[in-house]
Amino acid sequence: MIRLGIVDCDTSHVIQFTKRLNHLDIAQDQWVDGANIVMACRGTSEITAPETIEKYVEELRKLGVPMVARPEEMIGKVDGVLIESQAGSAHLERARPFLEAGVPCYVDKPFATAVADAKAIAQLAAGKSLPVFSSSSLRYALEVQELLQSGVGRVLGADAYSPAPLNPRQPGLFHYGIHGVETLYALMGRGCESVQCAWTEGSEVTTGLWKDGRIGTVRGTRAGSHAYGFVAWAEKGVRQTTINAAYIYRELLKRIVQMFQTGKAPLDIRETIEIVAFQQAALKSAQCGGAKVALEG
Repeated sequence: MIRLGIVDCDTSHVIQFTKRLNHLDIAQDQWVDGANIVMACRGTSEITAPETIEKYVEELRKLGVPMVARPEEMIGKVDGVLIESQAGSAHLERARPFLEAGVPCYVDKPFATAVADAKAIAQLAAGKSLPVFSSSSLRYALEVQELLQSGVGRVLGADAYSPAPLNPRQPGLFHYGIHGVETLYALMGRGCESVQCAWTEGSEVTTGLWKDGRIGTVRGTRAGSHAYGFVAWAEKGVRQTTINAAYIYRELLKRIVQMFQTGKAPLDIRETIEIVAFQQAALKSAQCGGAKVALEG
């Protein structure tokens, strides 16, 4: 059984992941085998209120998860860690001591809020021959995976959408619009070279141009009704669907456990870095009135 530790308890993911991995207080069809959460560190947050963090800590304690005072106390007692801070800007600092000690990491979304940080995490992992993985759970939504395995051929273009509420610590698509970006990349793959972002208080639409001529868009919504979904134009059909989020945590956790078991990340880290570059370029485009911005290489 893989022993996992949680670093930072400022997101509901720490509760949802623990219930599924430890088979506690949740329907059996949500269980994921192969790993247990064995300890956690409360941590601090640039985004979440202290009282909210304390609520998650108390829930973890009720689920039988002991707390440690410092993240480094987990080293030697766990086989891997889940970096769960909501602040992407904190992830390099949080992951560094574990990667340097030879402990593989899952880094929750957003992987980073700067391409330089994303590359630094990847380089730390590569220097120790460790897997590192980051993804929105929407990438592994059943509807997305069904399309990719349905035989419709290569996706020639896609429009993805998700809520994208604003947060001053993580502007643009970084905070929550990452779900739409991950959905787009799950469908299109890497290779985007430039973006243009139309931005208003109520929504933003980022159009990406891929090197092979394909076009993909992400609509992030902040007003009215919200949903997750996509339209995909493929070689052998067009699919339009709203995503049912009921099993997205289960499906993501299957890939996380697989990484810790096999030592191989389920997603090429180059795609994760490009996703950070996409979000970074979209924010710059929005700040420049919708100008075309090249992704940082």
